Amino acid sequence: MFLTRLLVFSFLVSISAQVLANELEETRSTLQDQQNVSVTIYNDNLALVKDQRRIQIKGGVFTLAFRDVSAQIRPETALLRSLSNPGKLTVIEQNFDFDLLTPAKLLEKYVGKTVTIIRTNPATGAETSEQAQVLSVNNGVVLKIGDRIETGIPGRIVYADVPPNLRDRPTLVMSLDNNGAAQQEMELSYLTGGLGWKADYVAELNANDDKLDLSGWVTLTNTSGTTYRNARLQLVAGDVNQVHPEMRQMPRAVNYDMAKAAAAPRMAEESLLEYHLYTLDHLTTLAENQTKQVSLLSAFNVPMRKELLLHGADYYYQSSYGELGQKMKVGVFVEFDNKENTHLGIPLPKGVVRVYKKDSAGNTQFVGEDRIDHTPKNEKIRLKLGESFDVTADKKQTDFKKLSPLSKGNVLFESAYEIVLKNAKKESITVTVQEPIPADWKILQETYPHEKSTSNTAVWKIAIPPEGTSTLNYRVLVRY
Repeated sequence: MFLTRLLVFSFLVSISAQVLANELEETRSTLQDQQNVSVTIYNDNLALVKDQRRIQIKGGVFTLAFRDVSAQIRPETALLRSLSNPGKLTVIEQNFDFDLLTPAKLLEKYVGKTVTIIRTNPATGAETSEQAQVLSVNNGVVLKIGDRIETGIPGRIVYADVPPNLRDRPTLVMSLDNNGAAQQEMELSYLTGGLGWKADYVAELNANDDKLDLSGWVTLTNTSGTTYRNARLQLVAGDVNQVHPEMRQMPRAVNYDMAKAAAAPRMAEESLLEYHLYTLDHLTTLAENQTKQVSLLSAFNVPMRKELLLHGADYYYQSSYGELGQKMKVGVFVEFDNKENTHLGIPLPKGVVRVYKKDSAGNTQFVGEDRIDHTPKNEKIRLKLGESFDVTADKKQTDFKKLSPLSKGNVLFESAYEIVLKNAKKESITVTVQEPIPADWKILQETYPHEKSTSNTAVWKIAIPPEGTSTLNYRVLVRY
């Protein structure tokens, strides 16, 4: 028992001596020195961090351990400069220590070295100790104890010291040459992974399906391995080109802390080169392993348009097919303009728009969602919500013939179609029928007038009475 206590005491003394030696050899900077921090987050797992600290430093050449940097820092992008004594501080060398102190890492660093194994007799409680050499820690522990080899960990392990490159927090260690003051304001800037953001939108339709209220939220995720306290937050929307490394770190697990700020003002927006920059109007803390939400925008009574769309195909204009579909689904789309006169008019980052509507009892119900790309000001936003339950279509080819070519190389096809549109609703509706017709084409006959919206698309607007049907018949000549 005395021997065990002596070993534990010796271990604690050696650990304390090493910590003291490290503190004497290097100057440490922690979050206690931090004065300001700003974080600019991009769409593709990339962020720019600017960390300003007031640090008491030595003169001449010394080592600075800049603790609590991102665990996913890109060390080659790190730049330390003195704000209070510019030109007086020179970086000679820098190392990023990302091996964090854990039992597994400590054992890994002792491969080839000697440790002390303490065993406890389960019957008597007596403890014994013996020396062991760590041979391997790959897929398990291999030890050499005396003249025998053992696998696994047979007892408690006592280490002589902690290797200097094992840190409790991610640390950037720099060799510096200081020709300035003993206390300086410094700024470390670097690019890092592990910080991301995305936009999410909530739209609520009114009872007449002609206006909507739109709210935008920014979801921030921090898995970078450190906390950014009271940070000035900016977001860049746009596709910024990056030269990706061959291997990238896997993201860590996230503790979701969804914190919505009620009635928060929208973020200020400005142009930045060919991108858009959004700035949060207050400081916020991005805790390690946290997801949080902040308000992006709010718009009310935005005019919108609903469209029921039956979309065809171009394959059946050069062959005989007969039946083309029964009870075909009609898509449900909503559309609105991102303009100032519609209460919007700001660049919208890409994200998912989730759409809701109140039922007859006043309860809000989910009615569909769609993804939008980065949308500039004055552009149109179009969302597909799903397929209509009460509106269907039956389509068939009623005639097909291949005509004699007018000249060598030309092939003519004439075909006719019938589309029966059915409305089970108690109110009249309008369905847009959109047919992509290939090659050079001409409508010969039709029961409703068409519009040639593009060179290969014919569009019909068909009104259908309540609980009734409408039939579109058309004949088309196609020349290849």
